[in-house]
Amino acid sequence: MRLILLSAFAVVKLMSPAPDTPYREPQLAASPKLVAMAFGSGTGVYVATSADRGETFSQPVRIAESPVVPLSRHRGPRIAIVADAIVVTAVVGKTEAHSEHSHGLPSDGDLFAWKSVDNGRTWSKGVRVNDVSAAALYGAWSADSGATWSKNALVYESPDGTICQCCHPSAAFDEHGGLDVMFRNCLGGSRDFYLLHAGANRQFGKAEKLGTGTWKINACPMDGGGIAHDGGRTVTAWRRGEELFLDEPGHREQKLGDGKDVALAAGGGRVAALWIKESKLLAWSAGKTEVLAEQAAFPNLVALPGGGFLAAWEDDGAIKTQTLRF
Repeated sequence: MRLILLSAFAVVKLMSPAPDTPYREPQLAASPKLVAMAFGSGTGVYVATSADRGETFSQPVRIAESPVVPLSRHRGPRIAIVADAIVVTAVVGKTEAHSEHSHGLPSDGDLFAWKSVDNGRTWSKGVRVNDVSAAALYGAWSADSGATWSKNALVYESPDGTICQCCHPSAAFDEHGGLDVMFRNCLGGSRDFYLLHAGANRQFGKAEKLGTGTWKINACPMDGGGIAHDGGRTVTAWRRGEELFLDEPGHREQKLGDGKDVALAAGGGRVAALWIKESKLLAWSAGKTEVLAEQAAFPNLVALPGGGFLAAWEDDGAIKTQTLRF
């Protein structure tokens, strides 16, 4: 394992108030003035914010509560910062499902969105995003920072009847306002990643397979990878078997290493990734890898405006964050 020349700042630790409600599945977003982190705990969805690039965080604010909040295998809340608001989405419901692919999801679950216009201090009432309770791969658009959402539109429908049932899709806007969506498909017994692009007209083109290999598996890995844009580049990271790859459309795939739960970020001309290998948290950039933590789960990563990255991960019921400069 080659080592990064890594400048790692002090670790910030957010402790759950009770051992039976651990903090789970952190997700980060960053703007020039604010870093925001969403996560779940018990039956609640929470947000903590930072005005100093992640060196300190506010006391977490509970923005929503529901009898069932899925918090396993990347099913937790998502967060974004737009021009005038922070927007959080999460699937919530009243009754836990017990089907083959539920894995903690509610049987009556809906995708809700909440917004804050005062840097995370107060939050709007949740609005439902999905039109129907069951879908293949659908999307919705908001032109008012998450206050209202468009009618749902079909993004992709597998000719084999289903995409991978449990791996989360990822989406990222490019510098021209176009949208890329990455998802794990299920075609001919293979569970490989595909990329879809929509321009400003919000019309999606043909799904293009990522990578040169294939993964034949009759199960869902529950590992959805990540996507990022930087300076006109579209970069993806994902798992095939026990290996993790970095891939850009039009380029050859590049092996990152072995492991699972890869998180990706890009900014300032640099790409960085985190992943888990045998409970260790590994950090990667420019072909070099370092152990960042001996015990970790479900890492997330965001590029900080002005340079550097902020990492977050689960650690024994708490959430740790750390600023990185490669």
